[in-house]
Amino acid sequence: MRVAIAGGGLAGLSCAKYLTDLGHQPILLESRDVLGGLVAAWKDEDGDWLETGLHAFFGAYPNMLQLMGELGILDRLQWKQHTLIFNQPEKPGTLSRFDVPDIPSPFNVITSILRNNDMLTWSQKIRFAIGLFPAIIRGQKYVEDMDKYSLIEWLRIQGIDEKVNTDIFIAASKALTFINPDEVSATIILTALNKFLQERYGSKIAFLDGAPPERLCAPIVDYVTEKGGEVRTSSPLKKIVLNEDGSVKHLLIRGLNGAEDEIIEADAYVSAMSVDAMKLLMPEPWKEEPFFQKLEGLEGVPVINVQIWFDRKLTDVDQLLFSRSPLLSVYADMSVTTKEYYDPDRSMLELVLAPAQDWIGKSDEAIIEATMEELAKLFPDQIPNVAKVRKAKVLKTPRSVYKAIPGRQAYRPSQATPISNFFLSGSYTMQEYLGSMEGAVLSGKLTAQAIANKKIPVRKPSMAKGEPTFVG
Repeated sequence: MRVAIAGGGLAGLSCAKYLTDLGHQPILLESRDVLGGLVAAWKDEDGDWLETGLHAFFGAYPNMLQLMGELGILDRLQWKQHTLIFNQPEKPGTLSRFDVPDIPSPFNVITSILRNNDMLTWSQKIRFAIGLFPAIIRGQKYVEDMDKYSLIEWLRIQGIDEKVNTDIFIAASKALTFINPDEVSATIILTALNKFLQERYGSKIAFLDGAPPERLCAPIVDYVTEKGGEVRTSSPLKKIVLNEDGSVKHLLIRGLNGAEDEIIEADAYVSAMSVDAMKLLMPEPWKEEPFFQKLEGLEGVPVINVQIWFDRKLTDVDQLLFSRSPLLSVYADMSVTTKEYYDPDRSMLELVLAPAQDWIGKSDEAIIEATMEELAKLFPDQIPNVAKVRKAKVLKTPRSVYKAIPGRQAYRPSQATPISNFFLSGSYTMQEYLGSMEGAVLSGKLTAQAIANKKIPVRKPSMAKGEPTFVG
């Protein structure tokens, strides 16, 4: 069966990979000239990679790890020491660590909390632990029911000290969802916490050893094409053309640089685009369907990634760091964490600015200036008087992962739709992980399974007068 997939991010690539495993022939169509979607990267005029985000891999990413294992590229993950590191704004330049011992879960994470005396008092630790018990003991059903609350509301209901929120959960919320605890659904953070607490190495972090397009996306493309699939870039979807019964007749791909538009015909069709793009390109007749109307309740959250190259080394910390800054979310010195970017003498910091709603429309210069002001607090002995900026770049994503505010779970669609030959893929679709690389990969796998489980008429142009065959 031939399956056309619009969108070359991790969801689309994963869907294509698993379709080939099931014996189908995917044709993946990416609008841009680079694959990866929210993990896309490209080289600037100096040959340096520019990344759309700071991409950390967790041990609690089983579908991502399975995918990379099947591709034979697990060795491209550079696993770091099992620890979570937070800056202390009240003590500029000081780091607070939650070192996780190599003992069974959840005792390993609990031990790391009990051992940390920099950020929480003993009474706060006890209230924190008691407050988490319902999520641990009552399971995922309880966690999903908490979608009616924001994280800050849930913390208050549990009697968890406000300082736990300001010290830990603001950083965690911004890192995982790019929004603050008073906005994010409690379900999202509790799901992540459950994964970290239930799996021995769930909170262990790895960095890819180079740029995602080459080190992660390219192996998927090679796998797909070697099995008869096709992957095309610079192929933007212009229109989803329908049959009279509302099913998809074909995709119309916009011709670039004066070329004519192209018709892509297939047996099944997948939107692996962002939810915002899907809403924009949705055919008018589908907008009357309750299934598709639910998508109006979802929208992407803005994200800004800042990369700054310095003339000297700022840190030798080989880890993701939680800034606990009002402006910044997480950051890392990529010249330390990532093999391809390694530089023994000079730092390249990659920083995520979140929440970014108030900054997405501001100039790059204003964003860099504000970022440097925050870095002066993180590195008071070096910035601004010692270390000099060699280069700085700002990468804006106006619509990233879906905004995980309370009540959004009810709007997340299944991968199968009411349209017989049309499917959805993306981390915004219903799956057990939040909007993340793991969620995107899992959604792609689920979409491929949904296509395989649904009997779809197979088009045979050379046998147009014959009856269609069915595959199950």
